Amino acid sequence: MEEREPLNVDQKHQLIIEAIQEKKGHGIVSIDLSKIENSICDRFIICHGESVTQVGAITESIERKLKEEARIRAHHVEGLQNSQWVLLDFFDILVHVFQEEFRSFYKLEELWADGKVTRVQQAS
Repeated sequence: MEEREPLNVDQKHQLIIEAIQEKKGHGIVSIDLSKIENSICDRFIICHGESVTQVGAITESIERKLKEEARIRAHHVEGLQNSQWVLLDFFDILVHVFQEEFRSFYKLEELWADGKVTRVQQAS
């Protein structure tokens, strides 16, 4: 089995963004929390899908891409039962995949606005 160098946060971040874009995830936002004292992780990535099916597809795409390309599995996944808000915990990166109405309700971007917020352009 080929030994690979572990990915740094930026490399993991890029794979996650690509996986979201592959499934046409909407409103991708990355929040850099690395400079915030006592933050729970280095990055938040937030996006939404238009349906339960799309939220599930985005989640599956992220898990598959990190497993296949980096041999990384999420430490914890929560919310798959109803796919309204799925959380994937990769220790240094937390990924939140919402249905649009739940994203609008919880407004995580506003709660973590102390971090550096970057809106990721949609893939063409």
